Amino acid sequence: MYCRSIARPCANRSMAAVLAALWCALGGCGGSTTAAPPTGSTYTLMQMNLCLSGLAGCYGEVAYPAGVDEALTNIEDVRPDAVTLNEVCRRDVERIARRAGYHVRFSRVVYGGKLLRCVQPGGRGLFGNAILTAAAIERTDNEDFEVQAGPERRRWLCVTTQDVDVCTAHLNTRSPSEVAGNDGQCAELADILTRRAATGAVAFGGDVNRRRSCAPDHFWTRTDSAAGQAPGIQHVYGSAELRSPKAEVLPATHSDHDVLLVRAEKR
Repeated sequence: MYCRSIARPCANRSMAAVLAALWCALGGCGGSTTAAPPTGSTYTLMQMNLCLSGLAGCYGEVAYPAGVDEALTNIEDVRPDAVTLNEVCRRDVERIARRAGYHVRFSRVVYGGKLLRCVQPGGRGLFGNAILTAAAIERTDNEDFEVQAGPERRRWLCVTTQDVDVCTAHLNTRSPSEVAGNDGQCAELADILTRRAATGAVAFGGDVNRRRSCAPDHFWTRTDSAAGQAPGIQHVYGSAELRSPKAEVLPATHSDHDVLLVRAEKR
């Protein structure tokens, strides 16, 4: 029996028709005019610092290629919308992207006036930062910060996808010789995110080497403060289009940083 609406009874005088009309009035009819409010989708960002250069003191923990394999496993298990990656090598992240089925953009780092190649083993390409996205990448922006300190020139990288801009950066440390660089880069990062948020949703993930947020006032912040390794210095920020963020820390065996995972509701 078909009920046109809950406002008038079905046109059959039998008891079955009466019962059916009652069922419709109680909300059981497929033609009910009361609809549940639409729910937004979830946007998930995974932030990782993988220590893959082969030169840093943390490289022993990487046990190459175990660190790359661990990162790939985390991505395949979670299937985030975006992954922001610091201290990585170009060919390693291209391999991860290819295996996991993601789009990739890479930003190389200048160290001591030269492009830095990854070692132990070699052949892995240049050292830098990267972004992986499930959605196709429509545009890439990638520049040095204006303020610099120390031998490594710090950069920011942003990509534009259909509905969200994703950015990453690895800022100077808070050591006495680099703290001014960290503060200046933090302020510049806030300006970059503010400008990009003027045209749509923005998500940032990165190792900012500080506990105090670099997010603009109208962004939220989540950090890896619950991490067992170097807590509080990996951050994820989101603009107003990404709401109710929830952070989770996944332990990492083959890096000196754990994994920061943030899920938010997308308008």
